[in-house]
Amino acid sequence: MLLYGLLVIISCEKLLFVLDYCCNLIVLNHLTLFVPCFSAVRGQSLTSSDSVVKKPGESVTLSCTGSGFSVGSSYMHWIRQKPGKGLEWIGRIDDGTGTVFAQSLQGQFSITKDSNKNMLYLEVKSLKPEDTAVYYCARQSQ
Repeated sequence: MLLYGLLVIISCEKLLFVLDYCCNLIVLNHLTLFVPCFSAVRGQSLTSSDSVVKKPGESVTLSCTGSGFSVGSSYMHWIRQKPGKGLEWIGRIDDGTGTVFAQSLQGQFSITKDSNKNMLYLEVKSLKPEDTAVYYCARQSQ
């Protein structure tokens, strides 16, 4: 989660996300309130890919594996936290293939999922030093 010279370091941490009762991702007029809970219910969890180090201008695809629920039939979100900053909502994919992104981030990110592998992906294109962050995947509560 630190910047060294011209390298962009993206740290993906394991996030256990309470699915139905404790946590909600609320998006109102492009303002985001994210209330995290670090426990899982009924064996449902999300596990992000390992940390990576990339150079500016390169692209990277981060992955997130769901357990105990279907990623394919869920609204899935990506959120990031830059060093010393608050959480920033990147975007989401619905229970099909429709995506919505934060207005300021459109064009740089792509969200896809593979229902057969129960995986969610975030592609970050043309990395910039300011993309250094912890990236979280989250399932929208029902």
